[in-house]
Amino acid sequence: MDRIIAEAKRKMQRTIEALRKDYATVRTGRATPALLDNIRVEYYGTMLPINQLATVSVPETRLIVITPWDKSSLPAIERAILTSDLGLTPTSDGTLIRITVPPLTEERRRELARAVNKKAEQGRVGIRNIRRDANETIDKRKEPEGWSDDEVEAGKKEIQKLTDQFIAQIDEMTEAKIAEIMEI
Repeated sequence: MDRIIAEAKRKMQRTIEALRKDYATVRTGRATPALLDNIRVEYYGTMLPINQLATVSVPETRLIVITPWDKSSLPAIERAILTSDLGLTPTSDGTLIRITVPPLTEERRRELARAVNKKAEQGRVGIRNIRRDANETIDKRKEPEGWSDDEVEAGKKEIQKLTDQFIAQIDEMTEAKIAEIMEI
């Protein structure tokens, strides 16, 4: 029973970490290297993330500087940023790319808040699916393990407690991210 609970907890923690990474890629009014994490650049026939082709730094709160290791990849990086859905416009001086992150409009802030809520709901569904799987595993192993009804009930209560904790954690992360997005 302890192994089932521990495995459910481990899976729920991975779900939280995935959501945290997802939230890092959502654009707020500030520049952050994580904004570019989902952008892939075609480099000699291979799609690579920008951070594998260049150094990404944030010298100011609204500026991202990308310094490619191979200068020939500069146009491909620029093109990838332009075609991404981030709405950012890169400027190149031949050796590096500067991206000025404009302040968000109120409408864009609301759109991003809705996107964050959607990601949060996907996270909650993931946590609930893990709970369901763990409860089914407990039910299947009740007979072979010789667990009493009280032990099964205690195990399910423990899994529900974990579920409630992780969903509360998702709610806290979501509120913080939305507050960050709405901050002017």
